[in-house]
Amino acid sequence: MPSLPSLTMEKVVADADEKAQTPTSATSESDHKDSGSSSSVRAASVDVPELQNQPGVLTPAMRRKATMQFVTLCCSMFVAGWNDGTLGPLLPRVQAEYHVGYAVVSLIFVVSCVGAILGSCTFLYLFDRLGYGLVVVTASVVMMVAYSLLAAAVPFPVFVVAYFFIGLGNSFLNSGSNVFLASVSVGKAATRFGILHGVYGLGAMTSPLVSTQLAQQKHWSFVYLSHIGLLVITVTMQIITFRFRSMEACALEIGLPPPEKEPDSLLDRYKRVFRLRVVHLMAFFAFVYVGVEVSTGSWIVTYIINLRHGGPSSGYISSGLFGGIMVGRVALLPLSKWIGDRRAIFVYILAALGLELVVWLVPSLIADAICVSFVGVFLGPLFPIMTNHAGRILPPDLISGGVGWIASWGAAGAAVFPFVTGAIASKTGISALQPLVVSLLGVLIFTWACVPRSRKQIQG
Repeated sequence: MPSLPSLTMEKVVADADEKAQTPTSATSESDHKDSGSSSSVRAASVDVPELQNQPGVLTPAMRRKATMQFVTLCCSMFVAGWNDGTLGPLLPRVQAEYHVGYAVVSLIFVVSCVGAILGSCTFLYLFDRLGYGLVVVTASVVMMVAYSLLAAAVPFPVFVVAYFFIGLGNSFLNSGSNVFLASVSVGKAATRFGILHGVYGLGAMTSPLVSTQLAQQKHWSFVYLSHIGLLVITVTMQIITFRFRSMEACALEIGLPPPEKEPDSLLDRYKRVFRLRVVHLMAFFAFVYVGVEVSTGSWIVTYIINLRHGGPSSGYISSGLFGGIMVGRVALLPLSKWIGDRRAIFVYILAALGLELVVWLVPSLIADAICVSFVGVFLGPLFPIMTNHAGRILPPDLISGGVGWIASWGAAGAAVFPFVTGAIASKTGISALQPLVVSLLGVLIFTWACVPRSRKQIQG
């Protein structure tokens, strides 16, 4: 892509003169001069700044704005990861503080699930009516209010209700970041998706380090003050970068053509998205995948403490899982490209399944901790590969709606399956975690086998 310095006036004029001086049959010398003169005049009238504003011509300023947009998306995903990684190490303390069992404490996940599902059902409508910038800023502010309640160690019913708004806001941040990157991106989409979701893993890895320490303190709920601080930074960047504008305006600002317009009728948009079987397959894949990821991160600490007799520092195992997710999303990019995205997902799921069997069947604290980290490495690339595949095979005018729906159901899975795990554990014990995870990994293999390989298969 040519940059601004290459579009100098002298080069445009010289090219025009050279073309004007090329001899042609039955043309006099005076005609050549007249042609050269008129061509030079036309070339001299070219306004270079107008060329800069045409979609596809990226200036250094546009590239800086594109980088700023990407960094802001990464901040949103970091917050989403920080949220998902916090609760696991806190669950034993929450149970002890409020005197509740597995089933009752799992109400946190139920209410969060309701918020996430509401987010998945309303994302397209709000995105269309209010614009991307306003939706993500509002979601961040709503989450800040909810975290303020949690930091105050409010009574358990209020504590649970606060997670409804966290689930709602987290769904918007997650979906919005994926939709924006799938529709408006400078550079290789696969690499940027890997980095974006690697940042999610970084947030999910570092938050257990903080929550594990604060879970042992008197004011354990102060861990949520860190969430508020991160959201203050995120909201500030969202306002500065997106300025409450639509995604189309943000695309034009960085020199890209705006995403293809979908039908004017919102009902038509829903109908076209929901008519595609691949959207529902990939939404179900995201639902189960994120459920596996967050269920393991949320309950593995309790599993290790109760069945492997781990101490208070067992919360660091959750950091190992999400740290593996972060590393896998970046380090396995070359391998995924080499063997192909579709085959890579099958390989990674099978590797994670084998490691989960070790955690289930080998009663060793050290072996289990190591295997959990490597489970994260192989689970990590699945979601960015799937999202990138969705952007490649969905019709261009349905990418934003389709990817938004898929990512929203991923956020719903982050709430549903931890609750299911807690409900089962209340009856059979926390040992049910590993059989459930192994079964869900098998479901992922079957679901991915049903996903079409290319856009032609959808259109056909």
